[in-house]
Amino acid sequence: MKKIIAIALTLIVALCACASAEGAYKVGICNYVDDASLNQIVENIQNQLDAIAAEKGVTFEVDYQNCNADASVMQQIISNFIADGVNLMVGVATPVAMTMQSMTEDNQIPVVFAAVSDPLSTELVASLEAPGANITGTSDFLNTSAVLNLIFAANPEAKTVGLLYDVGQDASTTPIADAKAFLDEKGVAYKEYTGTNVSEVIQAAQALIADQVDAVFTPTDNTIMTAELSIYEMLQEAGIPHYCGADSFALNGALVGYGVDYANLGTETANMIAGILLDGNDPAATPVMTFDNGTATVNTETAEALGLDFDALAEAFGPYCTKVQAITTAEAF
Repeated sequence: MKKIIAIALTLIVALCACASAEGAYKVGICNYVDDASLNQIVENIQNQLDAIAAEKGVTFEVDYQNCNADASVMQQIISNFIADGVNLMVGVATPVAMTMQSMTEDNQIPVVFAAVSDPLSTELVASLEAPGANITGTSDFLNTSAVLNLIFAANPEAKTVGLLYDVGQDASTTPIADAKAFLDEKGVAYKEYTGTNVSEVIQAAQALIADQVDAVFTPTDNTIMTAELSIYEMLQEAGIPHYCGADSFALNGALVGYGVDYANLGTETANMIAGILLDGNDPAATPVMTFDNGTATVNTETAEALGLDFDALAEAFGPYCTKVQAITTAEAF
């Protein structure tokens, strides 16, 4: 078995060397699910790789796939990348990154992840400064307290906050725990509502509306993001503001999205890919990139539906943000 693995590794290295010598690099990108945030990342990765290719006179042969949150499909996609001799894999969102990590332990194909909220607790990396293996990437770590502060800046009298998330999303584990600790310290009640697919999220939204919570918090949860277009009008009609951990939620109808610029995250992910493939950077020694969580994106249409004024919100949010920007509802970036 060891001899077979060694031969396989030799073949992979030979393929990589051949690709590099010809100035063509195979990059396999697997996206976890079709939603505005993750699609925006992929689009900007591809655009930046195109720009780098034109500047450097090289070619990036990108194989883009979306597993649509299906674990078996995800594994098959990654197996195909390995069989095709890709020079590097890109895992968009935590589940894809973790699967790529486990499936490259033997072959050591470089992996760059994008939008992994907590690479330490998921043990993707040994540390943010020195990942320590064949994997590194970009993190959309969420400053949970900053988002929750916005709720009370807009409504100091809020008594109950709904926590809407998918229990199976690693990206939600730490932020939800942080949210509970924050609300406990503040003496504010909270109720949890969960769903693992769009239908369940709709049911959860109906439950929190029936319970008459004052506001809803969701971290960078891809399941809720996928369902946002199906629930935002319900929340508007009930007069319940939705505060979320990404600007794409606001694009899809939530009142506020607070967090990283996903377009910039995609661009920086592409720069990291190029650094590994063109400059020989070692993933093990390439620090995970994190970003400023200082931008609050407010959906002005939703604000109006809730009877809120954008200028008043911007003033209230000012002490907790480096920037407050307006957006209107759309289905995608």
